[in-house]
Amino acid sequence: MLPFLITLVAGESPYRQIVYAATRAIVAGTLAPGVSFPSVRELSMALKINPNTAHKVIAELVRDGLLEVQSGVGTVVTHGRTASEAERQAMLARPVEQVVVEAKRLGLTLDEVQDAMHRAWRDLSPGSDCEWPTPRLPPSTCAA
Repeated sequence: MLPFLITLVAGESPYRQIVYAATRAIVAGTLAPGVSFPSVRELSMALKINPNTAHKVIAELVRDGLLEVQSGVGTVVTHGRTASEAERQAMLARPVEQVVVEAKRLGLTLDEVQDAMHRAWRDLSPGSDCEWPTPRLPPSTCAA
């Protein structure tokens, strides 16, 4: 059994879906630092994916600093690495653009998008007050 939830969706890259699900579990604290992560074999068998795909997933999570390989122990969740401000902004640019495009396609307002972001932030931050970090921009500054 996997230590994170995932239901693979046809038509989307299994690799991307698994990386996202594992990253989400680590960021949300479902997978705590020091917890063992499934091996390539366990991952490929549990999800019925090619072992090469499972290896790529683990390699990306290690490269992203979310997992580390410990001799004699296996792969475990790290205590996290600190990315620079520029790295964090670069990593977030594409997903933010995708959210904005989808929100505009759906005809959502900036307030509605911010509310959705706040709910998601709160859901992934259990046990915190989760105050929204910055005040909303006045609607006049965000004209389409």
